[in-house]
Amino acid sequence: MIRFLLVGGSNTLVSLGLYSLFVVLFGYLLPHRGKPLIADLASITSKPLAITVAFLCYKHFVFRTKGNYLREWLKCFAVYGVSTPAELILLPLATKAFLLPSLTHPYAPFLAGVVNSVVIACYSYLAHKKFSFKR
Repeated sequence: MIRFLLVGGSNTLVSLGLYSLFVVLFGYLLPHRGKPLIADLASITSKPLAITVAFLCYKHFVFRTKGNYLREWLKCFAVYGVSTPAELILLPLATKAFLLPSLTHPYAPFLAGVVNSVVIACYSYLAHKKFSFKR
C-alpha cells in the first residue's frame, strides 16, 4: 500500500504534467476553442503516455510481477479505459465550475485535472490490485 501511494503520487505528477503540457499546447494551437474542449483534448492526448508510465512503475515497483508485459499493459489500458467516459464528463464540468470564480478562472483546466486525478487514483488502486496485476 505504501509503495502504491509513493508510485501513485509520482504517476499523478507525471500525468498532471503531461496533461498540463497538452492544455498549454492546445490553448496555443486552438485559442478560440473553449477551455472545456481543450481540457478533454489534453486528457485524451496525454492518457496513453501516462498509462504506459504508470504501468511500468506499478509493474516493477508496486506489484513486482514477472513477464506478461503485453497482457498486463493491455489490462492497465482496460482499467483506465473504463474510467475515460466518466473523465470526459467530469473534466468539462469541473472546468466550467472553476471558470465561475474569477480567482480560479485562469487555472480552470488545471484544477479540473487535479480533481480528475484524485478520483482516478482512488479507483485505479482497487482496479489494478484486483484486475491488472492480480496474482
